[in-house]
Amino acid sequence: MPPTFLFQPLDPDVEGHIEHQFTNVPFFIFGPLMMFLMHPYAQRRSRYIYIVWVLFMVIGLFSMYFHMTLSFLGQLLDEIAILWFLGSAYGIWMPRCYFPSFLGGNRSQFICLVFITTAVSTLLSFLRPTVNAYALNSIGLHVLYIVCREYRKTSNKELRHLIEVCVVLWAGALASWISDRLHCSFWQRIHFFYLHSIWHVLISITFPYGMVTMALVDASYEMPGETLKVRYWPRDRWPVGLPYVEIRGDDKNC
Repeated sequence: MPPTFLFQPLDPDVEGHIEHQFTNVPFFIFGPLMMFLMHPYAQRRSRYIYIVWVLFMVIGLFSMYFHMTLSFLGQLLDEIAILWFLGSAYGIWMPRCYFPSFLGGNRSQFICLVFITTAVSTLLSFLRPTVNAYALNSIGLHVLYIVCREYRKTSNKELRHLIEVCVVLWAGALASWISDRLHCSFWQRIHFFYLHSIWHVLISITFPYGMVTMALVDASYEMPGETLKVRYWPRDRWPVGLPYVEIRGDDKNC
């Protein structure tokens, strides 16, 4: 029988979190939509990309469960889903030049290393939940480091624009989350309970921008014979849209 503390609520004020459940809806909309929009790219690059978007929807599911129950188990499942989502994207899109030297640029071995590390972190998170936070922060900081390096290296205006928008969205989401955690009593006093909801919405948009950014970075290393064009759903000319990539190959051999 699992420990009873896993199912105990973290906060007696469960009703205060009901509105957060509905802000997870974008995960269930954007996930299938991105699978459809990125289908030609996934067929050419790797079908494992579908796993990333399935895990994206799992994040929304576990986040909804967490805010319905406010149990420690719900929080743990939410964080573990994010960990596996980031780990999967990490394994698929990480440029080989950033692999540990002992792997010799072998992506299959790198994916195995990421899988083992993620699995161990998941097991340890049940024993010491703080391990998950360290794992998430480590991956996030390393991805940010790589994105900054690629931003300085590239002259691709589309990639630079994606990185800029992605960083702004991520910063806004992070600021909402931190402010909600550190100044919760203040926001309650002025009856503003929506910062965590804003975090959900912004991060659900940040992830697609981040994945398309990594796809463009990856293409410069792994798909030199292809030209990737960034498109936006529902229309390219709209000021706000969901990014995806369209492949325009020139059929050259690598």
